[in-house]
Amino acid sequence: MPWVVRDAVDEINRAVGRRWQGLDRLLPPRAELPEGCAAPFVAAGANGRPAGLAACCHEHVKAGTLNQTWGTADRFSLIARLREADTSAALDDLVGQWRDHLAGLPGTGAGDTAAMITWPARDVSGVTTLLRHGLQPITVIAVRPARPAAAGRPAHSEAAGSRLAGDESLVIREAGPADLDVVTELEMGVIRYDALFGAAILRPATEELVRAETQAALAVRPAWAWLAGRDGEPVGLVHVQPPEQSRWITGMTRAGVTAYLQTMFVRTGDRGGGVGEALVRHLHAVLDARGVDTTLLHFAQLNPLSAPFWSRMGYRPLWTGWEVRPAASLR
Repeated sequence: MPWVVRDAVDEINRAVGRRWQGLDRLLPPRAELPEGCAAPFVAAGANGRPAGLAACCHEHVKAGTLNQTWGTADRFSLIARLREADTSAALDDLVGQWRDHLAGLPGTGAGDTAAMITWPARDVSGVTTLLRHGLQPITVIAVRPARPAAAGRPAHSEAAGSRLAGDESLVIREAGPADLDVVTELEMGVIRYDALFGAAILRPATEELVRAETQAALAVRPAWAWLAGRDGEPVGLVHVQPPEQSRWITGMTRAGVTAYLQTMFVRTGDRGGGVGEALVRHLHAVLDARGVDTTLLHFAQLNPLSAPFWSRMGYRPLWTGWEVRPAASLR
């Protein structure tokens, strides 16, 4: 349509950025509409202006890559930008256009495909529309802003062997190259658990790929992974991607130094005793000392343990990942 030009896209990006800031100051201040596989979908609004625009983006994730563990092989994503506070009507229009678009594409009925929308968690006006079209909340991106240091508080020490107050049997230490086997085992524990809720898909190459990535990560100093242990036996792990490796997700939040918490796992028999809390509090002290402004993480929406735990640790939902599999099942 004649008013779907670059100026209109720029204007709606700015308007949506302002609306997002009114919903949640930790969302990015500007909402960019990327180039899609075709011209943007348009939801008509008042006075001849679009109420919303959306782009369909396709991603084929190659076999033998770790990214394929975290979703389907073929991903069709709707990037929607909606101007008005009540998004329901415009979103319904855009998702309907997207559904018709996907119906005309080959392969969208295959089992290893998904139609996906990442939606601001506090933008609740769109939730019933997403549900009506058959989408389900699968993952959450949660956020924690850094806490200002208290006046007079001593700087955090990153020395190995720190202990949990009140539990002298639990020792938290940096993980290093010699810990490859146990860290790989604990990383796989997270993936196997998340697979129960649809947030991960175990692939034939997953464990080998996790081991290779872990080996590279453990060689880095200063460390970004820590083990909790009792009597020399590791019982839990926390592992973070440093800011320079977290750029793939930093655009999902405000400007600043951002790190991504990729793994927190405690062995089944040791859960409920404060191990996870001790690991995360140790991590937060390190991140605050290293000047990290914002920490992001994913958890499975349907995991009954995740939301209560991460809320206690100071995280809250920022985005929700909605999906329907296969992609052609979008209603």
